[in-house]
This record gives sequence, C-alpha cells and structure tokens, in this order.
Amino acid sequence: PLYSNMLDCIRKTNKEGFSAFYKGTTIPLVGIGACVSIQFAVLEHMKRFFNEINEKNGNKTSVLTNSQLFLSGAAAGIANSVLSVQITPTQSNSLAKNSILYSGPIDCIKKIYSSYGIRGIYKGQMITMAREFQGYGTYFFLYELLKRTEGKGREIESWKTYLYGALAGYGMWLVIYPIDLLKSKLQMDGFTPQTRKYKNALDCFTRTYKYEGLRGFFKGFGTVMLRAGPVNASTFMAYELAMKSFDKL
Repeated sequence: PLYSNMLDCIRKTNKEGFSAFYKGTTIPLVGIGACVSIQFAVLEHMKRFFNEINEKNGNKTSVLTNSQLFLSGAAAGIANSVLSVQITPTQSNSLAKNSILYSGPIDCIKKIYSSYGIRGIYKGQMITMAREFQGYGTYFFLYELLKRTEGKGREIESWKTYLYGALAGYGMWLVIYPIDLLKSKLQMDGFTPQTRKYKNALDCFTRTYKYEGLRGFFKGFGTVMLRAGPVNASTFMAYELAMKSFDKL
C-alpha cells in the first residue's frame, strides 16, 4: 500500500503542497450536485407515488410504511448510480509506472471511451447499483424514521436536522462499506484479461477474504466514517432549508 494509515497519507500528501489535497475535485464538484439533485428528486417522486397508492387503498394519513420508505430511498440510489460510477486509472499501471495516465477528467473519459467504449465508462456498474440500492434505501429510511419521532414534519430544530442527517450517513456507510470497497477494487482493476486481477465481484470477494481476512473489507473505514457525519448532516440541512423555501413560494 502507498499509505500505512490516514496520518501517513496526510503527511505524504502534504509534501506535494496544500493543493494536492484537492486533486481531482473537478468531477466531484460538478457531479455531486447532479447526484444529490437526482437522489432527492427521485425520492420525493417515489414518496408521492406511494402516497397515491395508499390513498387509493383508503389510507388518508399520508404516512408511508417502512418498506415504502426504504424502496423510495433505494429507487433514488438506483437513479443516482448512473452518475456515481467512478472513473479511475488501473491500479497496476498507475503504481507500477508511477506516471500520470490522464491529464484531467475529460482526458480520462476520452481515453477510456476510445479504448473500451461505454462499457469502460460504466465499469463496475452492477455492483454500484447493488451498493446504491441498499445504501440509499437505508440512508433515507433512517432519516425519515428519525424525523417521525418528532411528529412535526419539517418543523424541527436545525440541530436535530443536522444530527439526524449525520446518523443517516453513519448508518448508510455501516451497511455498504464492504460492498463499496469491492466496487472500488473492481473499478481500479485492469481493463484487459492480461491486466485484470479479478474475474468478477465474487472472485474479488473471495480473494480479499483469503488474503486479507475480514479486516480487508474495512480498510479506510475510520476515515470514511469521520467524513460521513458532517457531509451528510450538511446535505440534509441544505435539503430541508431548500424545501422550506419552496413551501413559502
């Protein structure tokens, strides 16, 4: 491994200067806005869809069942997966040659598409969909469930919105982290049979467990959980503020 732990990663990255901590932010800055927009748009659409079904069945309370809440979030995750597949250079090439394969995100997309077509761009799509289905189903279900304990709709204190968003983020990553790690390994794997390390997701799982044990499925877990709280708390805070603003229009 390039880094022995999070602190070692920070120390080595810092040698490249402060800007090194923001390498590759172009796609996340553009893409995360689109991803979050899709997530919440599909979530609200599915909630309305289930409300209509409930009303037809004589349920006038507009309270979704737990399974309906989960499926609403899962649908949001599946829709989100179209944009959330990460495009990364193969680990073998990038580490062995110690060279820059792509000059930027556009160059990365061009080179991968020219060599491997649309399948190269969406490498790891199936396991990404599995991760998004389970992860966002849990994510939005937990948040909505926590909000229900207040019984006030959106009229809850800001600090509770922040807290519930953080807890939803923690819950999501607790559920999906091993799947996410396998997804990342598959996406970083080679494109051709000669450079490919794993045959498929099952082979990746088997090899990871064989050579690394259970700990192999949780590498970097502490760093992700450190990030999960503030990131997801801020996401739901912004969402609730936006929805309150729209309600006033």
